[in-house]
Amino acid sequence: MSVLLSPSYTSPETVSCTANETQGFAHCLEAVSRYAEAMSKAKKLLHTRYRVDDLERTVRFYRDVLGLEEVRRHQSPRGAELVFLKTPGSEELIELCCFPASGPVRVQPDLTHLAFEVDSLEEFGRHLARLGMNYSDGPHLGADGGGIAFIDAPEGYEIELIQAGRSRSNG
Repeated sequence: MSVLLSPSYTSPETVSCTANETQGFAHCLEAVSRYAEAMSKAKKLLHTRYRVDDLERTVRFYRDVLGLEEVRRHQSPRGAELVFLKTPGSEELIELCCFPASGPVRVQPDLTHLAFEVDSLEEFGRHLARLGMNYSDGPHLGADGGGIAFIDAPEGYEIELIQAGRSRSNG
């Protein structure tokens, strides 16, 4: 007896089970069970969605202030306008969604935030100043040279900027 399983369209691996009369079906059922358990777990984070009122203003913020790149945009089947952005050095995307039918966006304090690594909070602060902006909190630097600071994105979403300390950047 031989059983061949194809996981899904996203994964080319297959699970093969060959059982003889001594092993019987139990051997194959065990292989199928291990396979099913592995396939029932998330593999990686693909994107995070943030709903916004003014899509173009928000895209400009992420592009001009943070340096993100727009990788695609389209309309969802229910009519939401979607824009996907990517940070250099990361695979995960940020999905910005404008869906006016849901009403205005109301972001509560400390509801959620995105965190981005920067080489230098001091240099990033100069970049903000050139754009007529300031940190909303910080920077707060530690003894190891690392630190954090925050800026506010459109709609009130908080953006954390992290400068790695010497021990973290040296391995």
